[in-house]
Amino acid sequence: MDKPQIIVHTHKSLKYSVFDTKWLPRSAKIVILGSYPRGTGSLQIYELCQGDVKLINESEKPQALRCGTFGASSIYQRHLATGDFKGNLQIWDPENLKVPIYSVQAHEQIINAIDGVGGLGIGVGAPEIVTGSRDGLVKVWDPRQKDVPVATMEPEEGQKRDCWTVAFGNTYNVEERCVCAGYDNGDVKLFNLRTMSLQWETNIKNGVCCVEFDRKDILMNKLVVTSLESKFLVYDMRTQHPKKGFASLTEKAHKKATIWLARHLPQNRDVFMTTGGSGSLNLWKYNYPGKRSEKVEDGHSEGVMGTVTMLQNVTVSEQPLSGFDWSPDKEGLCACTSLDQTLRILIVTKLNRL
Repeated sequence: MDKPQIIVHTHKSLKYSVFDTKWLPRSAKIVILGSYPRGTGSLQIYELCQGDVKLINESEKPQALRCGTFGASSIYQRHLATGDFKGNLQIWDPENLKVPIYSVQAHEQIINAIDGVGGLGIGVGAPEIVTGSRDGLVKVWDPRQKDVPVATMEPEEGQKRDCWTVAFGNTYNVEERCVCAGYDNGDVKLFNLRTMSLQWETNIKNGVCCVEFDRKDILMNKLVVTSLESKFLVYDMRTQHPKKGFASLTEKAHKKATIWLARHLPQNRDVFMTTGGSGSLNLWKYNYPGKRSEKVEDGHSEGVMGTVTMLQNVTVSEQPLSGFDWSPDKEGLCACTSLDQTLRILIVTKLNRL
């Protein structure tokens, strides 16, 4: 009974396919993005109220919505950036969902993933948005600059792969910033935006479903990478060996199902949740080693990995859990959505004891 418990607080059935879920910062509201059967997009906002979730705002869009982020907006504006199935990047005011306040044809094909940084008081530097698409491109956008990305990472000729996931990291000062991207063939690439170069790459031999740094606003610390076949990896990003790269560990989870997402607890960067294709949630904690690096024979330092411990696991659906987000304000409060068209509000207990 000393372990954290994952409790389904309440749930709501939806009438469309759900692709992403985000908490509206500084609120008890959840944004749900998805697609109606007729192919149009759904943008709905629910509010947690007296043990239930109530629909308070909604808007149907011409294109299905795939992903969203609040990461590049100020804590006062809380504007939502979305990517859709036609490659459009748009920014919305949650108080007025009728017309986007920013819109650009970012990609020629679906935007699979999006992330933001520089907003919400998280990370240093300009407010920027990164998008990853089926067209193989990763682009970085500044909403203050119309129509043209500030950076584009293109694959080598003849090596175009479907980019499934992107994440910002290393934004601990005004100069440093990186983007990590994962692809359908198992490639993981780390782009240094200060030097505009490929800093590191590897291949995990399986499609990469999710990449996430434990925190964006610190010197790169840990990176979690999830894959199609019940495997996730944790990389220690503090020490990069010239040949071996970053130290890592591999863990099997979710009963041979796809691990769709990894999401770190905002209040504790060493705790993270993974979501599975079996409808399960696994809560993990990373345990640091006695020392994080050591000198090797070639004179360089290489990282030393710790271990991960599963704190709790629970199955809440018979369908894959495609969306998950922790509340940034209330520790242990989280929302998840699944392909059974259901929104679930969850409470994870005893996290303050870890």
